[in-house]
Amino acid sequence: MSSKYGKGSIVNVLICGGAGYIGTHMLKMLALRGYETTVFDNLSTGHRAAVRWGRFVEGNILDREALDRLFVSQHIDVVMHFCALSQVGESVRDPYTYYQNNVTGTVTLLEAMRAADVNKLVFSSTAAVYGVPVNEGLLSESHPTNPINPYGASKLMVERVLEDASRAYGLRSVILRYFNAAGADSEGDIGESHLPETHLIPNVLRVAQGIGEPLKVFGNDYVTRDGTCIRDYVHVTDLAQAHFQAMRFLESNEGTHCFNLGSGKGHTVMEVIAAAREITGQPIEFVRAPRRAGDPPALVADIRRAIEVLDWRPEFEDVRSIIETAWRWHRAPHY
Repeated sequence: MSSKYGKGSIVNVLICGGAGYIGTHMLKMLALRGYETTVFDNLSTGHRAAVRWGRFVEGNILDREALDRLFVSQHIDVVMHFCALSQVGESVRDPYTYYQNNVTGTVTLLEAMRAADVNKLVFSSTAAVYGVPVNEGLLSESHPTNPINPYGASKLMVERVLEDASRAYGLRSVILRYFNAAGADSEGDIGESHLPETHLIPNVLRVAQGIGEPLKVFGNDYVTRDGTCIRDYVHVTDLAQAHFQAMRFLESNEGTHCFNLGSGKGHTVMEVIAAAREITGQPIEFVRAPRRAGDPPALVADIRRAIEVLDWRPEFEDVRSIIETAWRWHRAPHY
């Protein structure tokens, strides 16, 4: 295994949170490319049936003894850290749990890594670290970070921990700030299955299937093309590919590095609904609702740094192609 990022020294990958939505897509990609993989997941939101490749170890990143046993039992070259609580509303209602899981859990994982002499980490962060944009246009990694909820704050705290760990212990890490993950594996093996579901595209498709609560569109008076919010949707397979590029990047690069991951294009809520209507052939009714506090008019990623430094570019650039893969999964889910 060779790349411009090194001689391919990474063979064994630990995927924390590998039974979740993005983690399972990463797992499949690595397994099909010949890597040895181990998933560590407490199955609080993940799905055991989705872990169809590699080794599975059930456990919690807050459990230091379980982590130590895992690192002792096998050689690990790099850790990919996907496991986190990620519901914004829930984080406002129960911040202690979010800080404990997302921050304390990550520090516990980092301590176990250091004890096992594992010094490479790819960390899943979020665009929620930016908070409300202070200017119009695309958001770059240099945009001020000012999260407006405990979920985003917990991720930003971990980013700071990683920077400090790099200086103190020589930890190599890549921070990947996701915008809106969407879509499903093109072969239909794995997809997005959350309970509760809060993401727009799966909720739109659930309505197309006649499942769940009525679809709500929050706000119609934003200064956008049709009055609804604009968001950047990035395909889950493209996210997995970015993690792969980040992993290889760490083979020959020290320090902490941060990248936005999105499509670089924005779509309004109504444009997503219109595309889903075309793909599903269903009317997809919705109800209007007031604006949600803290929802900015537009959030679209500037992805030039990921393109230039990681040599990564999203293949699914149009929201229609993203919805098509998600619809294929939703019509025949496996879990």
